[in-house]
Amino acid sequence: MTFTTSHMSISLDGFVAGPDQSRENPLGRGGLDLHRWHLPGDGSAHEVDQDWTDRLMRPRGAYIMGRNMFGPVRGDWSTDPDWQGWWGDEPPYHAPVFVLTHYAHDPVPMAGGTTFFFVTDGIAAALAQAREAGDGDVDISGGASAVRQVMSAGELDELSLDIAPVLLGRGERLFDGITGLHLDVLEAAHSPLATHVRYGVSRTRA
Repeated sequence: MTFTTSHMSISLDGFVAGPDQSRENPLGRGGLDLHRWHLPGDGSAHEVDQDWTDRLMRPRGAYIMGRNMFGPVRGDWSTDPDWQGWWGDEPPYHAPVFVLTHYAHDPVPMAGGTTFFFVTDGIAAALAQAREAGDGDVDISGGASAVRQVMSAGELDELSLDIAPVLLGRGERLFDGITGLHLDVLEAAHSPLATHVRYGVSRTRA
């Protein structure tokens, strides 16, 4: 049985990244503020936030991400052929990661069990490969476009949102163009830095 999830930090006005993303500012202007709940800086997290951080970081069978989440390289990979992601020599995934892209790229094996695979024939192909590699358990790690594609395809089973008390005004919206879905609240908790909600996702009821 396949089970497909996503866990995203989001602003009150619906953005999961700020505007003007770049190599120097990968989350866009203001985007880091969405993640203060699990990046407190001083190492002390609220107990609710720590619980949801543990959920965010729990192992999955495989992951899917968009090319923008993998890195800032645009167009042909030849502009930065040595790019291996934002996460250093040992990314936090420890599992196969399937990157949506229009440009072919050889797999990139990393320390700790992560290998980045590059899928050029769309979200359905990425889901099929990830489900096979991960024995059905797949997490859509971002960014907004990748999660929207899975929601639009009706393939997302569960969505967790960490809603930060932040207004970004511009950036990458999670739900633009999304119709035909029904969200059931399965669980909710809050801290001073975020409201955490886990939703079951299904097609809209008739």
